[in-house]
Amino acid sequence: MYRSKIAGLGANVPENVMTNFDLEKIMDTSDEWIRERTGIQERRFVTQPCGAAELALPAVLAAIQEAKIDKADIDLIIVATITPEHLFPGTSSFLQALLEIPYAPTLDIRVQCSGFIYGLSIADQFIKTGMYENILLVGVEIQSVGLDLSTAGRDTAVLFGDGAGAVVVSRSDDDSVIASTHLFADGTHAKDLWIDAPVGYESPRITNEMLDQRRQYPSMNGRQVFKHAVTRFPEAVIAALDANGWTREGIKLVVPHQANMRITEAIAKRLDLPLEKVYSNIHRYGNTTAASIPLALYDARREGKFDKGDQLVLAAFGSGFTWSSAAVVW
Repeated sequence: MYRSKIAGLGANVPENVMTNFDLEKIMDTSDEWIRERTGIQERRFVTQPCGAAELALPAVLAAIQEAKIDKADIDLIIVATITPEHLFPGTSSFLQALLEIPYAPTLDIRVQCSGFIYGLSIADQFIKTGMYENILLVGVEIQSVGLDLSTAGRDTAVLFGDGAGAVVVSRSDDDSVIASTHLFADGTHAKDLWIDAPVGYESPRITNEMLDQRRQYPSMNGRQVFKHAVTRFPEAVIAALDANGWTREGIKLVVPHQANMRITEAIAKRLDLPLEKVYSNIHRYGNTTAASIPLALYDARREGKFDKGDQLVLAAFGSGFTWSSAAVVW
């Protein structure tokens, strides 16, 4: 059986910075309130019509270049997103067209904040079986255009940002490896963090009444999300450690989905890890859902937080509820 590795990494965010002070101007909130509860200081918002594939393209090209392959060598394109350009076809189809690599199979997955690790697991399995050698995996979100940027929507609107991250997962011929992936879900909490409309079982799928009720915007049971996140994140990390005989002392860095700084602090405390060993860049980008882990990986590497041969654990928790982890030797 073959082994897989992350061979290339890239990231891209919009140039436009939306600070907490900018949000103060359009809703009843404050920089202090947002920072104390989330750790977020700013996030990136697109300023003109831009599809997810378009935002992802620079990240993709950077990942391909680092992997030292030609784009024609890509055997499969996987895109994790909850903010596609259209209901169908998937963002991966639009990305394939932008890359000009016809006939490469495409796959969209929608697993919210766990999307990148779920996608990494799918890529890992395809590499292990020998079916493919190089797989492009993208996490991308354009959340800003779907937020309720008013006082009524502030509890969720202040959390999210736009961004994209990409990796090339390739067959490994050295010690760099995706050692294991671990996927979990509990659909009984599906409505604790969701968007109610449009709905697929009504005609029309969205009505003026739904819009008046603001059902097209994200809705979150914050207490339930926090309660489960601070439990499931550590469980996922421990699953990755146990599967590989790794120790908490031996890992270089935990790279979690960037949900909330309070959650990140709780992860470190429950795992008995120093906070500097649990990476965070949420102050810079906010919650970018499926894009957050590759963006965090990109920034952490740029900051010298890990190097070749280091043991990393990626972990996520999000809507669904879904949670996941991956053990990676860089």
